[in-house]
Amino acid sequence: MTSISAVIITLNEEKNILRCVQSLKSVADEIIVVDSFSTDQTKAICEANGVRFVQSNWQGYAKTKNYGHTLAQHDYILSIDADEALDETLQAAIKKVKAQGLSGAYQFNRLTNYCGKWIKHGGWYPDVKVRLFNRHEVHWKDLVVHEHVSYEASLKITHLSGDLLHYSFDSIAAHRKKIAHYSKLEAQKVKHKSKGTLFFKLLFSPPLTFIKMYFFKTGLLDGYYGWKVAQLSAFATYSRYREALR
Repeated sequence: MTSISAVIITLNEEKNILRCVQSLKSVADEIIVVDSFSTDQTKAICEANGVRFVQSNWQGYAKTKNYGHTLAQHDYILSIDADEALDETLQAAIKKVKAQGLSGAYQFNRLTNYCGKWIKHGGWYPDVKVRLFNRHEVHWKDLVVHEHVSYEASLKITHLSGDLLHYSFDSIAAHRKKIAHYSKLEAQKVKHKSKGTLFFKLLFSPPLTFIKMYFFKTGLLDGYYGWKVAQLSAFATYSRYREALR
């Protein structure tokens, strides 16, 4: 039997945190929330549900998550975001390998809920994530836009059944707002390219993104929201190159 510390970072997550915490109770031996001074009911909800609640200044996604690892009593970390939750199949899979004794790291599929619709096509599923690992073998590393887990290529990765449920955008307006926020950051990754290349990408990458997601990756099977996901992904691509050309 291997003990597990679940680590969550939060900022004003009163809409999500209870669902997240409840999904962890059957698999985690402790639940730690590293909070960047929320002003809503996040703290009260956590403290009412047996969570170890620690407030800390925001250091960026990777550094804040890694700081959470240092607070854990156990070496095996289940790293999860506040807008995520383990489904019952994944809970059972984690309990099984936990009882056998954990070794290496573990990955599983992430299924995203978009405006109340589970998106199972368009390249959004399976969105495989490594989230259960030994903190001495895996750590978070920042990229320009998103953080990711970093580990040696030789590390054994085991895939578990079940889904990590991701409750992403509850409205199309929220999706648009995130695109506006991240387009300048995304532009930094391509700004080194020549103006000619960027202009070519501006013209052709957005429609190709839509075609790839909606048709080749069968986003059309997700109905209206499959179309919106493809459309706004194309718009995000356009915004990235437009910002890079400025």
